[in-house]
Amino acid sequence: MSDKITEVEQHGIAPIPPREQTSRPRDLFRLAFGGANTFATIILGTLPIAYGLSFWAAVAATVSGVLVGALVLAPMALFGPRTRTNNAVSSGAHFGVVGRCVGSFLSLLTAITFFAISVWVSGDAVAGAAQRLFGFDGGPALRGVAYGLIAIATLVVCIYGYRFMLLVNRIAVVLGTAIMLLGIFAYGGRFDPGFGGTGTYALGTFWPTFILAALTVLANPISFGAFLGDWARYIPARYSTRSLLAAPFLAQVATLLPFGFGIATATLVADPADYIAGLTAISPLWYAIPLIAVSLIGGLSTGTTALYGTGLDFSSIFPRLSRVRATLLIGTLSVVFIFVGNFVLDMVSSINAFATLIVLCTSPWMVIMMIGFVQRRGFYDVEDLQVFNEGRKGGRYWFHRGVNWRAMAAWIPATVLGLLFANTPMIAGPLRGVAGGVDLSLVVTLVTAAIAYPVLTKLFPEPAEVFGAGDTVQSVSIHPDETLTTY
Repeated sequence: MSDKITEVEQHGIAPIPPREQTSRPRDLFRLAFGGANTFATIILGTLPIAYGLSFWAAVAATVSGVLVGALVLAPMALFGPRTRTNNAVSSGAHFGVVGRCVGSFLSLLTAITFFAISVWVSGDAVAGAAQRLFGFDGGPALRGVAYGLIAIATLVVCIYGYRFMLLVNRIAVVLGTAIMLLGIFAYGGRFDPGFGGTGTYALGTFWPTFILAALTVLANPISFGAFLGDWARYIPARYSTRSLLAAPFLAQVATLLPFGFGIATATLVADPADYIAGLTAISPLWYAIPLIAVSLIGGLSTGTTALYGTGLDFSSIFPRLSRVRATLLIGTLSVVFIFVGNFVLDMVSSINAFATLIVLCTSPWMVIMMIGFVQRRGFYDVEDLQVFNEGRKGGRYWFHRGVNWRAMAAWIPATVLGLLFANTPMIAGPLRGVAGGVDLSLVVTLVTAAIAYPVLTKLFPEPAEVFGAGDTVQSVSIHPDETLTTY
């Protein structure tokens, strides 16, 4: 493996050759935990305090969000070893080989959000620590330079690919954990677990604000749903279902460390809504350098896990774009969002809005895929999943013009209903007051998808060949105005 770390990965979304499936579930754990054991997760951990919750209420909301998210996320590790491709392409078995573009959209939404968070918080931490160490206030110019350097470093890692990412995440897991634990000595003398909150709830009263905090935290594990297949495709299918489920679940449970760091330190800063500046101001000088290290390594880790998968997806939707070119394109768009969000808009509010969209759009998509996995008993035709990517038509998963309308007819209403019930500072649906201001959006979107998809497949059965029954279905290359499927 060491010989391949510095080689640019050539694999796109085509099936990984079985001989190159050399990873293990523990590698999946490292990537999932390393991608979340960062400043981006710390920032999400500070938001329950910024919303006005007390320390213990923030802990309860965070633990609830992490555990629920981990349970929803874990089954998404089952697809990659079987399909040997990423989860967006794998979703073609349930949404259709053209309809799988929904997964690509979701990965784009997630990538831009978490790449932006990682670069933003890492750049601000570096600028703040530099001011703390050297008394130099570089202002927006220094922050802009820091953003640019971290973004470029992240793009370089993504371009090299999976093996390089695995190396970075191995370092991130160890170094990030050590530095956060070191924070006990840096801030322990000031910490008060009896912190009672800021006195003002973001949504006016306790329970709506508590649910808002839990949903914000939930966005972190849910955000990995579209990406687990990027790494799981390198794991052979011979590993047990139990080990594949355990790796992402335990990785998310382990993120309670960075979440806890964020909650605890947010109670110490003067203004939790301006966390980075407040943290660097109260940090002892000896902790400033470790703070820079964890922000840089963490920024690389989170940024690469988000950006890498989206490069894979867009290289398949737009065949003229290689994985490297697609990664550069999405990375450039994300950098623009970072500068606009930080210097023009309210970055925290923007992140909250994107986190809500990630949860409400991605969770029903994941539920439909899980139900489909059970219905198909884990059967997938690896070659027929690649029909759209290879410019062909037909195959087991062609359905109607490449779209399985049953899955779409479940996902779209589930997402729309979730948005109608949402109650956040930036996304407030017209039905937000049904439960006294308590946000029911996640429950509504999950229940809608969990009921609608099985009912639709019962009333309108899917073709027998998607279950592996009957003769092998073949797809052929044809002209755009022709349709031909042979059996």
